[in-house]
Amino acid sequence: MSVSSNNQPSDPRTPPASADVVVVGAGFSGMYLLHRLRAMNLSAIVFEAGTDVGGTWYWNRYPGARVDVESLAYSYSFSEELEQEYEWEERYPTQPEILRYAQHVADRFDLRRDIYFRTRVTAAVYDENHATWTIRTDHGDAVTARFFVMATGCLSASKLPEIPGLSRFQGATYHTAHWPHEGVDFTGMRVGIIGTGSSGVQSIPVIAEQAADLTVFQRTPAYSLPARNRRLRPEEIAEMKANYRAFRQAQRESGFGLPTPIPTQSALEVSEEERNAVYEKAWEVGSLVAILTSYTDLTTSQEANDTAKAFVHRKIREIVKDPQTAEDLCPDYPLGTKRPCLDTNYYETYNRDNVHLVNLRRTPIVKITERGIRCSDREYEFDAIVYATGFDAMTGALTNVDIRGRDGLSIKEAWRAGPRTYLGIASAGFPNLFMITGPGSPSVLSNMIVSIEQHVDWVLDAIGHLDRNGLKAIEPTVEAQDAWVDHVNEIASYTLYPKANSWYMGANVPGKPRVFMPYAGGVGEYRKKCDEVAARGYEGFVLS
Repeated sequence: MSVSSNNQPSDPRTPPASADVVVVGAGFSGMYLLHRLRAMNLSAIVFEAGTDVGGTWYWNRYPGARVDVESLAYSYSFSEELEQEYEWEERYPTQPEILRYAQHVADRFDLRRDIYFRTRVTAAVYDENHATWTIRTDHGDAVTARFFVMATGCLSASKLPEIPGLSRFQGATYHTAHWPHEGVDFTGMRVGIIGTGSSGVQSIPVIAEQAADLTVFQRTPAYSLPARNRRLRPEEIAEMKANYRAFRQAQRESGFGLPTPIPTQSALEVSEEERNAVYEKAWEVGSLVAILTSYTDLTTSQEANDTAKAFVHRKIREIVKDPQTAEDLCPDYPLGTKRPCLDTNYYETYNRDNVHLVNLRRTPIVKITERGIRCSDREYEFDAIVYATGFDAMTGALTNVDIRGRDGLSIKEAWRAGPRTYLGIASAGFPNLFMITGPGSPSVLSNMIVSIEQHVDWVLDAIGHLDRNGLKAIEPTVEAQDAWVDHVNEIASYTLYPKANSWYMGANVPGKPRVFMPYAGGVGEYRKKCDEVAARGYEGFVLS
C-alpha cells in the first residue's frame, strides 16, 4: 500500500511531562482548541500523526479532492480579521487550497510551537485519585493532563475492503486517504478503482483523463449532484465579507450549518410538473442540500423522497449513454440517506471509451490476485489498484486509541454495542474526556466547521466553569447518556436515514453495530440543547 513519501523521523522535541489539556489531532478542531486554550491561559499540547496541520485535508490528497461546502461558509468564524484578510479562490476549493488555509491559520496564530507532529497517541489512562489522564505516544512519551480532548475527526480512520489477497497484487496500490504527497501519474496505465463514495466520485473523472483504461468496481452507487464549481467573483466575496456576522449567525441556527430557505410545502402537495421545475432549479444550483431542502418531507417520507429519487435517476439516464451502465449507476435507497456527493463530470465520465463499470451486486469480487482483481465471472488485469473504500467513520479514530477510564474500562469495550455518549461530547465512565463532533452530535450531517466551533466553545466553557468553581472533574451520568442515545435514535427513526446501509450506520465495517451515529435533529436545535444543559449547571453531568 503506497502512502505518503513524507515519512520523516519523529518530532525532535520532547513534550513537557504535564499540561492542563492534551489534544489529539491538528485539523480544524485541534487548531481552534489550541487557539482558545491559549486565550484562557491554559497550557496545551497537541499531538498530530501527520507532518503538518490540516487533518483530513492533510491526508486526503487524491486527485479531484475538494470540499462539498462552499469556501466562504467552510471557514472559521472566530476571528473577524481572518475572515476579512483571507482570499478564497474557488467556490468549492480543492484539497490544496483548503490545506493552504489551514497552514495560513497555523502561521497567523503561531500554533505549531505547541503541536508535536509525526506523533501518534496510542493509549490514555484515567487516574481517579488525582483526576488526571496519562497520555502515551508511539515515541514513548507520557504526558499527564487534567483534560483529554479527542479532536481526531469523523473521517480519519481509513479502512481497506475485506477482500482476500490484498497483499498479493504485484502492481502499485493506493488508498485515497493516504495519497502520496508527490501525486501519482497514471498515464498509460490500466487502473482499477474499488469504491464509489465521495473519494471515488471525485477521483474517477480525473484518473480517467490520465489512465489508458479505468475499471470502476461499484458495490453501491452514490447519488451525485453537479458541483457547478467556478472561481469566486470579487463582488460575491465582498458581499459575504460585508455580511459575515449575520451569515455566521444564520449558519449556527440552520439545520445543516448552511443557511437555506426553509421549505413550506410537502413534495406531495404540488403537481409533478411544478416539483420537477423546483428539482431542476436545485440541480442547476450546484449544492449538496438544495434538492433535499426543496420540500418539508424529503428526509421523512418515502413517497416524497421517491419523487426526488426519480428525478435524479432521470438525470443519470439522460447523461449516461449506455442504458445498462446508467441503470447500474441509479441508487435504490432514498436520496440523502447516504451522504450525497458533489462532482465534476462524474456521470459523463462513463461515456468515455476507456472507462468501464463493474456492478459487484452482479459479479462480486472473489479475491485480489498477483495480476489484478478476480470477480465471480472473470479476472481483470491492472498496473495499479486504487482503494476508495472510506473510513471506520465517527468511532474508529476514538476506539483505535486504547482509552481507559474509570476502573480501567476501555472505550472500545464500553461501546461494543455501539457508541454511547451524552451530546456527542462526553461518555459515562470517562471523566474529563471530551470528543469534538463525536457520535451523537450533528457532525457529519452538517457543515463541519460550524459544528467544530460550537463543540470547542462548549467544551472550553465547561473547563472554565470547573476552574472558576474549584472543581476537578466532569462526567455524564449513565441516565443522561442513556436518555440522549434514546433521543438520537428516536429522531433518526422519524427519518429515512436508517433505510440505507451507510457509514452513518457503521454498515461499511463488518461486525460494527448498526446504530445511526449522528444527531439528525439539526445544528440549530442541537446548539439550543447544549446551551440549555450548560445554563442549568451542566445538567446530566456530575461535577466534582
